[in-house]
Amino acid sequence: MFDRIIEKIREKSPLVHCITNYVTVNDCANILLACGASPIMADDRLEVEEITSISNALVINIGTLNERTVDSMLAAGRKANELNHPVILDPVGAGASRLRTDTVKRLLSEVKFSVIRGNISEIKAVYNGSGNTKGVDADISDCVNEDNLSEVIQFAKSLSMRTGAVIVITGSTDIIADKDKANIVRNGHPMMSKISGTGCMLTSVIGAFCAANPADIMEASTAATCAMGICGELAYKRVVKDESGTSSLKVHLIDYMSKLDLKLLDEWARVKVR
Repeated sequence: MFDRIIEKIREKSPLVHCITNYVTVNDCANILLACGASPIMADDRLEVEEITSISNALVINIGTLNERTVDSMLAAGRKANELNHPVILDPVGAGASRLRTDTVKRLLSEVKFSVIRGNISEIKAVYNGSGNTKGVDADISDCVNEDNLSEVIQFAKSLSMRTGAVIVITGSTDIIADKDKANIVRNGHPMMSKISGTGCMLTSVIGAFCAANPADIMEASTAATCAMGICGELAYKRVVKDESGTSSLKVHLIDYMSKLDLKLLDEWARVKVR
């Protein structure tokens, strides 16, 4: 299904520049190392352009947003665009505060993104310019289910057409869409939502997959989403076997990402094209 997509990461070991959430920055660095990439976390305005210029992709995550880093995000994004590097946006908590929502609007107006990844409430806030997120979690009223799946797919395609980005909506069912098609991914386990950082880690992994496979951002984003879900499923099986808990789940998640290969990815990926 996925043509050498993981092997390319491990061959190239792309450097992924993350301006990210300091709650989960260590997890993001470790998951990048596990999948075969190299992380660099730099958010000072005086160096972000220089760091971006030596990197292969840029991840912007607004999870712990502050005024100081907004200019850094914009400067790094413009530099990445100038160099034609993939840029991935994680609009964490968009819609929860004016600062977050206004920052996302400004980023979208000044930076061209390759991928925008968030939960359904965050992506709706990106689309509408306002939202109803529950902190950084999706509002329960925004749950994606079989009844509204077609509607959400059309919404994601519309946002992709507007922004030029591949849209990744994650939850119990994951949707990866460009303006023409959508991939539905049904990997993962509900226990993944009980630890902080799985979304941030996925966004970083998407950055690595896109950095190593820049010619097909849609396939790279789909493969990254499958990979994270598969590792979550395997980690859950290990937790059950060991009678452990959520902290162990995160450790095993990173472990399995370091062991994931193309054979396992192809065998376990549950993807439907719409």
